[in-house]
Amino acid sequence: MGKTYEELLKELTPERRKRVEARGADLIAEEKSLRDLRQARRLTQQRMAKMLGVKQHSISRLEQRSDMLLSTLREYIYKMGGELEIVARFPDREPVRITGFKDIGAGRGTRPSRRTRHASTARSRRAPQILASEYTVPPKGKGRPGRPTS
Repeated sequence: MGKTYEELLKELTPERRKRVEARGADLIAEEKSLRDLRQARRLTQQRMAKMLGVKQHSISRLEQRSDMLLSTLREYIYKMGGELEIVARFPDREPVRITGFKDIGAGRGTRPSRRTRHASTARSRRAPQILASEYTVPPKGKGRPGRPTS
């Protein structure tokens, strides 16, 4: 059976144990959640919501997500005064900064509201519109006006 973390630490020399614990503390300090970042910038959820044009509960939900659009994350970081960078790390080379995401969220602050987005989606699902030239007006009392002729 494997050893626990505590058992492994006990086997290390005091000097090695200090180095391991220091590195662990460094890694923990490097890793921050969106909530931690927001709080470090002395921003409330309410203030972030106002800056992003959403309600406070949307910020709460966003900070709890583990998966989101890059444009959403970029906008959130931008509103806090930062810039999002994407870096790929490989075991056989130095880290590589990924480019080509500059246009994501470039409209900062011009994102349509959810209602507008849904309305435009609904419009795009409608049947194709028929040109006015395809319509005929039937004689009075015959058929319904505005129906295309076949």
